[in-house]
Amino acid sequence: MAGNIEGLNSVLAAAKAENRAALVGYLPAGFPTVADGVRAITAMIEGGCDIVEVGLPHSDPVLDGPVIQTADDIALRGGVRIADVIRTVGEAHAATGAPVLCMTYWNPVDAYGVERFAADLAAAGGAGCILPDLPVEESETWRKAAEQHGLATVFVVAPSSRDERLARITAAGTGFVYAASLMGVTGTRESVGREAQDLVRRTRAVTELPVCVGLGVSNAEQAREVAQFADGVIVGSAFVKRLLDAPDLESGLDAVRTLAGELAAGVRGRS
Repeated sequence: MAGNIEGLNSVLAAAKAENRAALVGYLPAGFPTVADGVRAITAMIEGGCDIVEVGLPHSDPVLDGPVIQTADDIALRGGVRIADVIRTVGEAHAATGAPVLCMTYWNPVDAYGVERFAADLAAAGGAGCILPDLPVEESETWRKAAEQHGLATVFVVAPSSRDERLARITAAGTGFVYAASLMGVTGTRESVGREAQDLVRRTRAVTELPVCVGLGVSNAEQAREVAQFADGVIVGSAFVKRLLDAPDLESGLDAVRTLAGELAAGVRGRS
């Protein structure tokens, strides 16, 4: 059971060797509860997710749409703490062996302590961190700590990023590049659009890192569309919505597992 960045790199490489995109799922920690969140993440991996991002719930999530904000609110009202986020990463990785990253805004990491956060995340078996609001120019302290502890540092690029900016961002990152498919916040959309394909093309021109596309993918058809041009397909809001809409936890877990299976078929180009 490979932990940290090596496990992440090998899973992405294995998907490429199979001539398919990797399926990356997202769920905030502490939703619906800490223990049930671990069960939900496990169900996502059992259903077909290759990699999972565990969100650190935030009171002001600038990148997240209403569905994830609702889940964050539930987690925060339940008293979730950073220790619970790291516990979620650790238990999900231990249960499945899959690479598990933490997706978090920068302020909580800074407040917790950069070195401490990196050390605790790595000790739990975490594969790395996605930091959507950390400017590359201010990231050296984190990147040094992450490298020391064998963690990936994943930065987010957007369609508005100019080519020279893409080069700077991707040169500082490891693991993969998170390509936001369009401007705006997370959520399900009717179409992922051509902007994502153009962004992947421009990003690949400046880096050898895998490029994974997120924001807007919610069903197998969209996953199949994005998998034609990306190295990974990231799905978050659709999983959260399945849990929110379920009448009870067991139904929610079944719904999440089923969605993961449909998306996994999508990234493999199957109906």
